[in-house]
Amino acid sequence: MRTKTEQTLYPAILQVLEQVNHVILGKKEEIKEIMTAFLANGHVLLEDIPGVGKTTLAVAFSRAMQLDYRRVQFTPDVLPSDLTGFSVYRRENEKFVYQPGSVFCNLLLADEINRTSPKTQSALLEVMEERKVTVDGVTRDVPDPFLVIATQNPAGTAGTQYLPEAQMDRFMISMSLGYPDYESELSMAKEIGPEEKYKEVQPVLTGSMLSKIQREVYQVYMKDVIYDYLLQMVRAARSHEDLSRGASPRATIALVKMAKASAWMSGRNYVTPWDVSSQFSYVAAHRVLLSGRSQMERKTKKQILQKIIETVEVPPMGEGGR
Repeated sequence: MRTKTEQTLYPAILQVLEQVNHVILGKKEEIKEIMTAFLANGHVLLEDIPGVGKTTLAVAFSRAMQLDYRRVQFTPDVLPSDLTGFSVYRRENEKFVYQPGSVFCNLLLADEINRTSPKTQSALLEVMEERKVTVDGVTRDVPDPFLVIATQNPAGTAGTQYLPEAQMDRFMISMSLGYPDYESELSMAKEIGPEEKYKEVQPVLTGSMLSKIQREVYQVYMKDVIYDYLLQMVRAARSHEDLSRGASPRATIALVKMAKASAWMSGRNYVTPWDVSSQFSYVAAHRVLLSGRSQMERKTKKQILQKIIETVEVPPMGEGGR
């Protein structure tokens, strides 16, 4: 059973998905997954080739949810202060005045984050984890909600800097949009007009409403056997022969949040084993490393994580998840 508030907000989330799906064609599952991460108050890493609609996707989400949106195109000359802000001396006031950086928004698109320096990449760490920045000894909170969609191009790696493990771990999920199917790309070509399609997106939610939903997601019930099922899955990845490194304890926390958000998105106030297994690969893929042997055998992370899901015994569920 949903509360009166949940009954009001759930249709609004469906409308957000409808608005974004109207702009990004043929990617309903991917869009739903990103929305699930937003409800879990998490950041998203998109590993994709250029031109598949990542920027348009972020703009569409920001318009549908009325979020203050900013985009940073990362290049080698982007400085940490461009993100966190800096102080400027004002002669008329005879004092230094703080100028907020790009992170002071609700939704930040960090485009091609692997093309900037490690120092600039690390400037995102505090704000992604703590939702605050410290400049000149003063700590400032960023707006609530604060969400990051970061992209990195897996092709053309010349001049790029691999994301440090600490920063990769800050992203709740990773995924790829990929190319659209034939019918979706055909419709996309036929619908080209004088203005960008995302300008047609109608606002159906607000940032404060999104924050309220995020608080509701934390209240979704998870049975003890589901916690055990989730933990067995994470720990199985740490000891798997095809992986040289498993998922961190932060992955466990992220999987709990994503499972609860998945349940909320499915119209339930309790978590099922399916909520855990359906989110496991999204949460774990960017946190694990393939062993040398599995790389030589051309195994993929997706294949290995799916095998882990299949080997962990699914617990029985009572009525209403109790």
